[in-house]
Amino acid sequence: MPTAAEEDRFWLLVEEAWARLGPEPAALRRELLTRDLDEEDEEPYAVEEWLDPFLDCLRTASGELSRQDLVDLDRVLERKLYEIDREDIQQVTDGSDDGFLYCRGFIVALGHEYYTAVKRDPRFAVLDAECENMCYFFGHLHQERFGEWPQTGSGISRESNSNVAGWAS
Repeated sequence: MPTAAEEDRFWLLVEEAWARLGPEPAALRRELLTRDLDEEDEEPYAVEEWLDPFLDCLRTASGELSRQDLVDLDRVLERKLYEIDREDIQQVTDGSDDGFLYCRGFIVALGHEYYTAVKRDPRFAVLDAECENMCYFFGHLHQERFGEWPQTGSGISRESNSNVAGWAS
């Protein structure tokens, strides 16, 4: 299990990356948290246009991290994806197994506040919003810098349907 300090560092990096992008994506992220959950959304979310710049900022912010730091952050990411691997969230986001993983990547990428909102009430999730590159972000960064995939030692999987407790059927 990740420590509280590792989780705090993870979310701090995510928020710092978003902050570098200025007020427009901040406002778009806020819109997802303040929208009417009883109305069905069919419009694509403009915040998705900011995901690649966000990931670039996250990469920059992670540039000086050690091997162990990247393993720790990948363990946090893996755990966050696992915790929201739930049938009630998948019913809102839709998608195949891979599609649902990428939707969970979107949920994590949008930051702690959005992640917590979706975890508490799946209606905050959105249909077909994806951020595939977030799902293995720190793992890929570790592999690029150190030539091997990080070994988190967690014993869990970030793949869809791996959190047995999250799937009733």
